[in-house]
Amino acid sequence: MIEIKKLGDHVGAEVTVTGWVEATRGHGKVSFTVVRDGTGIVQGVLVKSQVDEAVWEIQQALTQESVVALTGVVKADDRAPGGYELGVTRVALVSQAEEYPIQPKEHGVEFLMDHRHLWLRSSLQRAVLRIRAEVEQAVHDFFYDRDFVRIDTPILTGAIGEHAGTLFETDYFGDPAYLAQTGQLYVEAACPAFRRVYCFGPTFRAEKSKTRRHLTEFWMVEPEVAFADSDDNMRLQEKFVSYLVARALERCEDELGVLERDTSLLEKVKPPFPRISYSDAVEELQGKGSEVEWGQDLGASDETLLMEDRELPLFVHDYPKGAKAFYMKENPEDPRTVLCDDLLAPEGYGEIIGGSQREDDLHRLQERIREEKLPEEAYAWYLDLRRYGTFPHSGFGLGIERTVAWISGRHHVREMIPFPRLMNRLYP
Repeated sequence: MIEIKKLGDHVGAEVTVTGWVEATRGHGKVSFTVVRDGTGIVQGVLVKSQVDEAVWEIQQALTQESVVALTGVVKADDRAPGGYELGVTRVALVSQAEEYPIQPKEHGVEFLMDHRHLWLRSSLQRAVLRIRAEVEQAVHDFFYDRDFVRIDTPILTGAIGEHAGTLFETDYFGDPAYLAQTGQLYVEAACPAFRRVYCFGPTFRAEKSKTRRHLTEFWMVEPEVAFADSDDNMRLQEKFVSYLVARALERCEDELGVLERDTSLLEKVKPPFPRISYSDAVEELQGKGSEVEWGQDLGASDETLLMEDRELPLFVHDYPKGAKAFYMKENPEDPRTVLCDDLLAPEGYGEIIGGSQREDDLHRLQERIREEKLPEEAYAWYLDLRRYGTFPHSGFGLGIERTVAWISGRHHVREMIPFPRLMNRLYP
């Protein structure tokens, strides 16, 4: 039995491939069966006069997604799906599928999401998820090659990482616990042990958002680096993002082609990325007609407006203190702001990274926790990090789904994860 991706090594030989039927069609006494095995697709060609009647009858009765074993001679053919076809001599039916609910016609989004467990098999969804898998592997390779240590952080936590209003709360043996919004606080704890660390896993936000950029459960990679300031942080981000894009271009050419992605735009993504201060960004946006006021966080429409004439990702840095999380370091040149950045992707995809230099002064951090009216006792261990060997450090979080959406050129993040969790969706 041969995997379809290896058929090129067996041209002229008789082989057997096993997989799922994507489509069948017939032209009189010649029939075609397109089979997918998870490594590729191949077209099987059956000539009625060259096979047993029983084989012909099996082929004629095949339904979409039935599982078959096709035996035949491998032939190279540039016109065939995958570049090869099988001159089929035998067909073995492994299982006959019932009438498949997803047909080659227009289906509504809710119907496709209700059948997400089957929709994953379609060519566009396979392409997206292969790109996601490559990006995730590239994440690990990038940090491994730079001597980062991966730290697995808890999903259940007693501490608020971002905003209290977006927490999923649960009962933890009588005490309140929350699904983690971020692993950042915990990788900060590991930073003095290993200097360069990162975590990678699911994070949760109870945001009542129905936009194309939001999920309630998404995956985030969060590195943390000791003795790195905000400028160092942005330099690491642009190297990281450029690496992910280059890796997808190098290893996902076929998938990007299936998605009809204009890769010329991605080929331009190389460091350095341009930077603009939050204050200058607000001024630019107001000049373009936005009603944003200094002190407000930038919304999706502001980000889109800011990026409309830009081809490279853009750093917006030094946001107002009140618009950002409590752990960000006060900007010594302008105490109204903090040393942070958002990295905005071009083509309307918005923020893919949020990062900052962390507040390493114990007393200032305590003040910020109190200003935000957070339970100080829940952060006793986090404050200990400033009591016992405090040091400058910075880090960021990159959202996998938004990044993959941008790289793949797809519109909505719900397609960037196998089983999306949205405000109105917990099934399947």
